[in-house]
Amino acid sequence: MNLKVIVWQEEDIWCASVPALPGCHTWAESYDELMEMTREAVEGWLEVANEKEMPTEHQQLVEITV
Repeated sequence: MNLKVIVWQEEDIWCASVPALPGCHTWAESYDELMEMTREAVEGWLEVANEKEMPTEHQQLVEITV
């Protein structure tokens, strides 16, 4: 899966926001650390989103790879 991430620097801190995932933001002290933190933030966001949306008795939950 590829996601676009907005990255910027504020003084000595690197920041990232994932527009496709509302509220998915993170920060780090280096660019490389920011990329790792962003991956973790996306994984966490998706995990929480999957837990929130549970199927009713007339629906089924399936998993796809993008």
